[in-house]
Amino acid sequence: MSNSTAAAVLVTADLDEAIRAVRTLLEVADLKYAEVDFEAEIHDPEVLNRVQEVLSDLEWFARGGEEKGSSEAGDDPAACLPIKVFDWGRPLDRAEPFIAALADSPAVVRWDLNGWPEVPEAGLEAVTLKYAYLTLSVNSRDLYQDEPSRDHTVHVHTHGAEGSERRVEWLAALVGGKATGRVESAPL
Repeated sequence: MSNSTAAAVLVTADLDEAIRAVRTLLEVADLKYAEVDFEAEIHDPEVLNRVQEVLSDLEWFARGGEEKGSSEAGDDPAACLPIKVFDWGRPLDRAEPFIAALADSPAVVRWDLNGWPEVPEAGLEAVTLKYAYLTLSVNSRDLYQDEPSRDHTVHVHTHGAEGSERRVEWLAALVGGKATGRVESAPL
């Protein structure tokens, strides 16, 4: 397993603004084999119902641990709230409906991209697969929902090599943001 470096490029209390930023970044990304991953903490039965409409075969476990209930055991998630949701490899069109279902629940949506483009005028080579990710932390400032917030944070992932800071700055500029200086290690 390796890690990417996730740099926050936009923090906003306006979820629509965060989604517009994600859409803008997706427009420049290579989406050939792209998919989306979800993590969330759900406390509310209504939120759970809405999330299950988006992801009918939801993977989850009780916040107290799998022995307290899990999708693998065939338990009823509504009887095990609060639950942690971990769902991987979904089609891109599931991201926005999932986000809309969350209400105030903290979550992370990560787009696994095929690559970031070459940008000769910025001195950037193309980045493919392994370090091409985009993450939206919803109702949280970090990648792990450890810092619940009314803010939403857009993170771009790089590999920490030479030119990564320029790529973060270039991507941030596309969405009217800036590299905030907040960087997290993200296991891949």
